[in-house]
Amino acid sequence: MPHSKKKPTTTTTMLPLLLLLLLHPSLSLNQEGLYLLQAKQSLYDPNLSLSDWNPRDATPCNWTGVTCSPSPSPSAPTVTSVDLSNLGLSGPFPPVLCRLPNLSSLSLSLNYINSTLPPSSLLPCPSLARLDLSQNLLVGPLPSSLPSLPSLAYLDLSANNFTGPIPPSFATFPNLQTLSLVGNLLTSQLPSFLSNLTSLRHLNLSYNPFSPSPIPPSFSNLTSLHTLWLAGCNLVGPIPPSLGRLSSLTNLDVSANALTGSIPTSLTRLRSAAQIELYANLLTGPVPAGFSNITTLRRIDFSMNNLSGALPDDIFLPPLLDSLHLYENNLSGSVPATASRAAMLAELRLFSNSLSGLLPAGFGRLSPLTFVDLSDNALSGEIPGTICHSGALGELLLLDNYFSGNVPESLGRCRSLTRVRLLNNRLSGEIPAGFWALPHVSLLELTGNEFSGSISPAISGAGNLSKLLISRNQFSGSIPKEMGALSNLYEFSAADNKLTGTLPQELSDLAELGQLDLHNNALGGEIPSGVVQSWKKLSQLNLAGNGFSGEIPAELGDLPVLNYLDLSGNSLTGGIPLKLQNLKLNQFNLSDNQLSGPLPPLFLTSTYRDSFLGNPGLCGDLSGLCSGTEDGSTDHHGLVWALRIIFVLSVLILVAGASLFIWRYWSLKRAKQRTDRAKWTLTSFHKLGFSEYEILDSLDEDNVIGSGASGKVYKVVLGSGEAVAVKKLWGSAKKDVECPDRILYDDGFEAEVETLGKIRHKNIVKLWCFCSHKECKLLVYEYMPNGSLGDLLHSNKSGLLDWPTRYRIALDAAEGLSYLHHDCVPAIVHRDVKSNNILLDGEFRARVADFGVAKVIGKGPKSMSVIAGSCGYIAPEYAYTLRVNEKSDTYSFGVVILELVTGKLPVDPEFGEKDIVKWVCAALEQKGVDHVLDPKLGPSFREEMCKVLNIGLHCASALPINRPSMRRVVKMLLDVSPGDRSCSEKKNGKLTPYYYEDASSDQGSVV
Repeated sequence: MPHSKKKPTTTTTMLPLLLLLLLHPSLSLNQEGLYLLQAKQSLYDPNLSLSDWNPRDATPCNWTGVTCSPSPSPSAPTVTSVDLSNLGLSGPFPPVLCRLPNLSSLSLSLNYINSTLPPSSLLPCPSLARLDLSQNLLVGPLPSSLPSLPSLAYLDLSANNFTGPIPPSFATFPNLQTLSLVGNLLTSQLPSFLSNLTSLRHLNLSYNPFSPSPIPPSFSNLTSLHTLWLAGCNLVGPIPPSLGRLSSLTNLDVSANALTGSIPTSLTRLRSAAQIELYANLLTGPVPAGFSNITTLRRIDFSMNNLSGALPDDIFLPPLLDSLHLYENNLSGSVPATASRAAMLAELRLFSNSLSGLLPAGFGRLSPLTFVDLSDNALSGEIPGTICHSGALGELLLLDNYFSGNVPESLGRCRSLTRVRLLNNRLSGEIPAGFWALPHVSLLELTGNEFSGSISPAISGAGNLSKLLISRNQFSGSIPKEMGALSNLYEFSAADNKLTGTLPQELSDLAELGQLDLHNNALGGEIPSGVVQSWKKLSQLNLAGNGFSGEIPAELGDLPVLNYLDLSGNSLTGGIPLKLQNLKLNQFNLSDNQLSGPLPPLFLTSTYRDSFLGNPGLCGDLSGLCSGTEDGSTDHHGLVWALRIIFVLSVLILVAGASLFIWRYWSLKRAKQRTDRAKWTLTSFHKLGFSEYEILDSLDEDNVIGSGASGKVYKVVLGSGEAVAVKKLWGSAKKDVECPDRILYDDGFEAEVETLGKIRHKNIVKLWCFCSHKECKLLVYEYMPNGSLGDLLHSNKSGLLDWPTRYRIALDAAEGLSYLHHDCVPAIVHRDVKSNNILLDGEFRARVADFGVAKVIGKGPKSMSVIAGSCGYIAPEYAYTLRVNEKSDTYSFGVVILELVTGKLPVDPEFGEKDIVKWVCAALEQKGVDHVLDPKLGPSFREEMCKVLNIGLHCASALPINRPSMRRVVKMLLDVSPGDRSCSEKKNGKLTPYYYEDASSDQGSVV
C-alpha cells in the first residue's frame, strides 16, 4: 500500500506547468493536456505508469490511457476517453478531469483512489456516459449529485467502502443502463425507488449489508432489465411473483439471503433467462414445473434451501441446460426419466437429498457429463453403463447410497475420470481391469461395498493415483508388485479384506506414501526392512490383525514423520528396537504378538502399558508385563533391599529439610502480602472455585509459560488440581513501585474487559475473572495444554498437526471470530489475530485468545491512535489509515490460513522483502500451487488444501471490500471439509476462487 502524502493545491500544481510554458515558448500543450497533467500531479504514481505524459507534447492523445477523437478543427483533436485502470495509482479523485469538455468515458478502477467523493467532484462532465471507479478505497456516502450527469449510462462503484443508504436522487438518472454498487458497506433497506429507472439493463447490488428487507415487487417495472444481481443483500420474505414479468432478464441471482416461501411458478416465464440462482436461502415447497419452456436457460442453482417433494419431469429439459444444482435440500422421489434426454447437461449436483429409486436407463447417453454428484441419497440399482458415454466425465461421486451390481465395464474405458467415490453402497463383483488402470484418476474410493476378486496388475497404468481406498470389501489375493509403479500414491487403505501373501519389495518405490492401512487381512511373512526405510513421508502404518512374523524392522524408528504405528495382533518375535524411541507417536500398539526382552527406557511409563499387552516374553517395570522374576541369590536381594532403605531414608531427610525451608519462606511472604490483600478487587464472570489469593500466591517466575506484547502469562495449578492461565499485564510507561509490571489504561478498559468476560463461545478462551490492584491487572483464563498454534506449527512438533487437524483449527478459529464480529453487540474487533493468539486444548481444538488490544466498536470503522497488531498480520489499510473494522481481523485470519496451508512463518527471510501473502501470490504465479503447500502434509488432501488456500488469499485481499465477512468464511470452510467435493481450478497460472459466481456471466466469474 503506497504511503499517503500531502497533495499540492490547484494553484501550486499548475504553477510549474505555466512557468514551463512561459520559459519555453516552443511548448504548445493544449488546455486538455494541462488538465490531465494537473490530474497526474494530484495522484501518487509509484510504478511511473504515467511517465509518458510529457508537457512537451502538443496534445495528450498519445499518452497512456488517453483516447482522442477529431474535433471540428482537424488540428485540435479532443480527449474522449481516459482509462487509468489497474495502474497502482493512489490519492483522492481528481475533479479536474471533469473539465475535459468531450470526455465520454472515465475509468480509474483497480487502483487505490481514496478519501471521499465530494458531491460536485464529477460536475460538470456534460458528455460523460461511462464512469468506472470500482475496486478502489473510496469512503463516505454515495454522491447524490451523480444523477445530474445528463449522459451517464454506465456507473460502476463496486468494491469500495461507500456507506449509508442509496440516495433517493438515484431514482432520477435520466439515461442510466448499468448501476453496479456490489461489495460496499451500504445500509438501510433495499430501496424500491430504483424501479423508476426504467432504462436499466443491469442492476447489481450484491454483497452489501442492507437492513433486512424484501425484494421490492416494483422491480418488475424494470422491463428492460437483463441482469438482476442481489446476492448477499440480507433479503427476507418471499420472491415476488411479479419478477416473472421481466421478459428480457437473462441473469437472476438472489442467492445467499434469507428468502422464504416457495419458488414462484412465474419464474418459469422468464423466457430470456440464461441462469437462475436462488441458492443458500430458506425456500420451501417443490421445484415448480415449466422451466423447460425457457429455451435459453443454461444454469439452475436452487441448492442449500429446504425444497421438498419430487423433481418435476421437465427440470432436465431446457434445451441448453448444462448445469443443474439442487443439492442440500429435502427433495424426494426418483430422478426423472427425462434426465437421460438432457442433451447439453454437463454438471449435475443432487447430493444430500432423499432421492430414491433407479437412475434412468441410458442416463448419460445424450449428455456431455463432466461432473456427477448424487451422494448422500437413497438411490439404488445399477450404475448406468452409459454414464460416461460422452467420454468427458471427470468426477463421479455416488457415495452413501444403495447402488448394487457390478462396476460397468464401460467405466474402465472412461479415461477422463479424475475422482471416483463409490463408498458405502452395495456394489459387488470384480472390478474391471481397465477401471484399476485409469490414467488420470487421483482418488479411487471403493470402501464399504462387497467387491471381490483381486487388485489387478493393470493398476500400474494409474500413474496419477494418489489415494486408493478399498477397505471393508471382500478383495482377495496378493498385493500386486505392479503397485510399485504408482509414484504419486500417498494413501493405500485396504483394511478388512481377505488379502494374502507378503508385502512386495517393489513397494519401496512408493516414495510419496504417507498412509498405509492393511489391518485385518491375512497377510504374512516378514515386514521387509528395505521397503520400510524408503517410506520417508509415511505418517501412518497399520498392519494389525494379520500374520506377519519375524522381527520389527528397526528402520521404522528412522521415519521422520511417522506418528501412528499399529502392529498388534500378528506373530512378530524378537525385541522392541531401541530406535522406535525416536518416533513421536500419537498411536502406538504392539500388543498380542510374541515379542520378548526388555522394554526400551522411554517406554517404561504407564502411558505405553497397553501398547505391549499380550507379549508374555516382554519384561519391564510396568505391572503385568513380566511373566516371572529373574534368578538371583538371597544375598543379592538382601543387598538390593538395604540400598533401597538407605535411599528412602536419605530422600525423607532431604524432603523434610526442604519442606521446612519452603514453609518458612511462604510464611514470611504471606505475612507481607496480608497487608495488601484487602486492596485487591475481583470481578468474576463465571462461578469460581478459587479466590484471588490462590492466584496471587502462585505468580512465581517458575510458573511463567510465556510473554507477549501485552503481558506475561503464568500457569497456576489450583488446589483443586485444575490449571488456569494468568496474564499479568505489561506497563506502558514508568513502572509503579508496588507493581513493576504496570499498564496505563484508558477509561474504557474495564468496560471492555467486562464485555469480553460475558463472551460465551466454545472457540473463545474463557475469561474466568479479572483482578485489579491500583494499576496492576490480572486476567485469569482457562488453561490450554497444547499451547499456541504458532508455537506448535513452527516447531519440530508440527508433525502432530496433520491436515484434518489444521483444517479443524482454521474452522474453530473462524467460528470464534465470526461470533465476535456478528453475534456480539456491539461487535468486537480483535486487532491482533495471529497464530500465537490461537490456543489449542488437549484435543487440538482451537480457541481465540489474547484480547489485550481488542476494541469494542459500534457501527462503522473506528480510528485508532496507534497501530496494534503483529508484523505480517496487519491489514494494509490499517497500517495506512489507522481505521479499523472487522475486515482488519479477516485479513489477519487470512494470514493464519496461509500459515496452516504452507507451514511458513508470516515473515520469513526466505521471502526477501515480501510477507507470506505476497510470497504465496508470487509463487502461485511463477511455480504453481504445489510449491506453496506444506510438503509435510503430503498430497492426500491436496484438493482440500487448495480450496482453503483460496479462502486464505480471499481473506487477505488488499482491498477490504473484497474480503468476505467471517460468517461467510465459516460457511466457505464448512463447504470444503476434508474429503469433500470439487476443488478450485487453476486458470492462467492463478488459483481461481470457487465460491462466488457473477450473475452477469453465464458461466460465473470471480467477483
